[in-house]
Amino acid sequence: MTTIDTYAWRKASHSSGSESCVEVAPLPASTGIRDTKDRERGHLEIGPAAWDELLRAIRD
Repeated sequence: MTTIDTYAWRKASHSSGSESCVEVAPLPASTGIRDTKDRERGHLEIGPAAWDELLRAIRD
């Protein structure tokens, strides 16, 4: 059985050691997003189209 912690979670390189950021992980059918300082609270999963839209909005 795979748990959510077995996925490759990563923080932004600009966080430089700060705990005030989010982590993302590629999941089988979505992208996971969670709070670095409160991982036990769970995560949000968004589909590929929503992830692409989020990235476009952030970059604009």
